[in-house]
Amino acid sequence: MTNLAKLSAGLFFMLTFTVVEAASPSLLNRKIQDPQSVITIKGKVIDAETRNPLIFATITVQGTNVATVTNLDGEFILKIASTLSNPSIEVLYIGYENRIILISDLRDGGRKNTIELKQTIIPIREVVIKSITPEEIITQVIVKVPDNYAGIPNLMTSFYRETIKKNKNYVSIAEAVIEIFKAPYNNVFRNDMARVYKGRKNVEVTKFDTVLFRLQGGPTTTLQLDLIKNPYSILTLEAMSSYDYKLVNIVVIDEMPHYVIEFHQKPDIDMPLFFGRLFIEMETFALTEAAFSMNIEDKIKASQIFIRKKPVGMKVIPVMTSYRVKFREQEGKWYFTYSRAEVKVKVKWKKKLFNPSYTIMSEIAITDRTEEEVIKFNSRERLKMGDIFTQQLSAFADPDFWGDYNVIEPDQTIESAIRRLNRKLKFSDRKGK
Repeated sequence: MTNLAKLSAGLFFMLTFTVVEAASPSLLNRKIQDPQSVITIKGKVIDAETRNPLIFATITVQGTNVATVTNLDGEFILKIASTLSNPSIEVLYIGYENRIILISDLRDGGRKNTIELKQTIIPIREVVIKSITPEEIITQVIVKVPDNYAGIPNLMTSFYRETIKKNKNYVSIAEAVIEIFKAPYNNVFRNDMARVYKGRKNVEVTKFDTVLFRLQGGPTTTLQLDLIKNPYSILTLEAMSSYDYKLVNIVVIDEMPHYVIEFHQKPDIDMPLFFGRLFIEMETFALTEAAFSMNIEDKIKASQIFIRKKPVGMKVIPVMTSYRVKFREQEGKWYFTYSRAEVKVKVKWKKKLFNPSYTIMSEIAITDRTEEEVIKFNSRERLKMGDIFTQQLSAFADPDFWGDYNVIEPDQTIESAIRRLNRKLKFSDRKGK
């Protein structure tokens, strides 16, 4: 395997199949954990014309580092300190006009607000298209990383969720508040680190059939999707020789015109690489968002990258991959704010009629950050790439578990799965007494 292929593997889930038989300074510890000190806002972001939900829209609290994203239903939940003076939120989405809304104009509590966004139309005469090739644009992205991204470490608070579905049913759900030591972008020798602050899980082992399916790395793996910090497979001058590029569109993100560049691995490259779209701010050449997938046409080679361990007699075939990463601009610098990975595989056993599929998803959203008193985590605290994240968490508990921490609003299907698993857990507890 080439060096590029080895580095590519860092972007993937590493899956383990088995047959079923404190600390440095904390941004979280500085927070006041008083439920009365926050305002809870729930909402749904939709297209003003089609009424369709806008997925992965960014919602930020103006004047702060607090932010979240919408889920697959376009819904979000945001908890804001009540001490803020006249707070407002800003809603951003690719190709749509930003909306700024005063918190006082939104309902507090359990009812959801519907926020409509209008599509942005870019008059061609107002956009100066420079005579520049897509390859030159990508080169500028690489060269300008020290100018566009934070050169000092940050301590970030984030919410992480990890789910596994067997066919269409959720069989494992884990979520946690994670602290992240975000290393400076101008230092390749300092790596990002993550540690669990608070988390919970539920795993319905009986629904896994004869296979227990584990995801290695958890938040550490999902952080690898920061293509600016971990550019090896896509955003290096060496990697560029493996791809074909095409400028396909210009869109507006946060009121800034962006190049949209499609990339595909070249036909003569036989190792599995990537294809997708990069969104690049036209003036500064900052990568602000990326959506991409792995080329899994060669099932055998793709499987070798994904699968760490499996029983004899089992075949694991990758069916689909999807990756996304987003950055947020503050005071002229861009910061990692969200990443999501989803992989679907089909499991085949010899001499078995039914072959289930498993879909694994993990996402991490940065909800706060600071540049003050940032110290690296010690080795005992930080998560390792080989860790099984769910093994470090306890079972789901009371509905007020998260208190005033910002979380990613669950999809309704996940919410229902949690309720179902909780009922089963409580029934089992009573039965054992």
